[in-house]
Amino acid sequence: MIMNNALNTPAAGQQTRILVIKLRHHGDMLLTTPVINALHQAWPEAQIDVLLYEETRDMLSANPFIHHIYGIDRKWRKLGTRQHLCKEWQLLKALRQQNYSLVVNLADQWRSAIVTRFTGAPARIGFDFNKRRGWFWNQCHTQLASVADHQKLHTVEQNLSVLSPLAISPVNDVTMSYRPEDWQKVQEKLQSKNVDAAFIVVQPTSRWFFKCWDESKMAATLTALQQDGHTLILTSGPDKNEKAMIDKIRALCPSERIHSLAGELSLRQLAALIDHAKLFIGVDSVPMHMAAALQTPCIALFGPSKLTFWSPWQVRGEVIWAGSYGPLPDPDQINTSTSERYLNAIPVDDVVAAARRQLL
Repeated sequence: MIMNNALNTPAAGQQTRILVIKLRHHGDMLLTTPVINALHQAWPEAQIDVLLYEETRDMLSANPFIHHIYGIDRKWRKLGTRQHLCKEWQLLKALRQQNYSLVVNLADQWRSAIVTRFTGAPARIGFDFNKRRGWFWNQCHTQLASVADHQKLHTVEQNLSVLSPLAISPVNDVTMSYRPEDWQKVQEKLQSKNVDAAFIVVQPTSRWFFKCWDESKMAATLTALQQDGHTLILTSGPDKNEKAMIDKIRALCPSERIHSLAGELSLRQLAALIDHAKLFIGVDSVPMHMAAALQTPCIALFGPSKLTFWSPWQVRGEVIWAGSYGPLPDPDQINTSTSERYLNAIPVDDVVAAARRQLL
C-alpha cells in the first residue's frame, strides 16, 4: 500500500514524520487523541506533530506522543492583511520544511486541505466529505476515507475512521495529559482553602447556557452531598457569566465544605484537579470529556446535544439525559443564545442518587 510504503521507507537519514490536522474547539481536540495514539502504536519511532487553533493548545500540549504543536492564532486577523498573510506564509513554510511522510487531515476546512497539499507529503489522507467533493479537495489528498457511516458513529469513531486507508489497528482510548507542575499548582490552591481531604469536582457551566441545569437544582444536589459530608470544588471557565453562575449556586448552598476555583485554572490544571477527584459532576462540556478520559467517576448531565456523537467516551459513571424525562428539540435547530434550560427536566433526586451510587 502506498501509504505504508511512504512511512516504512523514509528518505535516507530522515526520521519518519507525521502531521495531524484538526481545526476545531477544545473538546474536539481531546477526541483526536485516539488517532494520535493509534499512529504512535503503529510507528513508535515516528515524530508526530499537530496543527490546531492556538487557543486549544493546552488540550494536547502535555501529550507524550506529540513532538511539536503548530498553532494557527485567530488573532492574526487583527494584525492587518499584510502581517496576517506573513504569519500564514511562515507557518506553511515551517510545515513544508518538516518533510512529512504522512499528513492526516481530520478537518473539513479548505484551509486544512491547502495546508495538507502544501506540505508535499507523499501520503495525505482526508475525509471524503459530501460538501467537499470535487477536483480541488481530491488533489489536496492522495486518499480519502469514507464518511458513509459517520451519522451512526461517535466522534471518536469518526476520527479513527480516517485511518482506514492505512490498515493499522485503532486505539480507542482518549488521553488527557497534564504535567506534575500542573498538579502542584492545584495543590497550592487547595491548600490555601484548607482542602486536604478527598473532594468532588463540580462543573455546572458551559459556554452555551442552554446546556446548563437550573442553579437552584444544582444547589439542591450539592447541598445533599454536603450534608453527606463531602467536600465540593466548583469550577468554570473564566467568562464572567460562568463565574456569576458559580456565585449564584454557592449562595444557595451551605457555606461548609464548598469552595470555588472558577476561572482560576488552566485546562491542564483543571485536568489535574479532576484526575485527583473522587467524583466529577458536570454538564455537556470539555471538563466532562476530560473526566471520562481520566477515568474519574463521572455524573454527566446531558441535554439536546447529539448523544451518538458527543456522549462522554468510555465514561466511568452515568450519563443522565434530559430526553429520558421529556421531549427535547432537534440539536440542529437550537438557537444557541436561547435562555431555555433544557436540562431542567432532570430531577434533583435522580442526580443525587446517581452521585451516591458512584461514591459507594
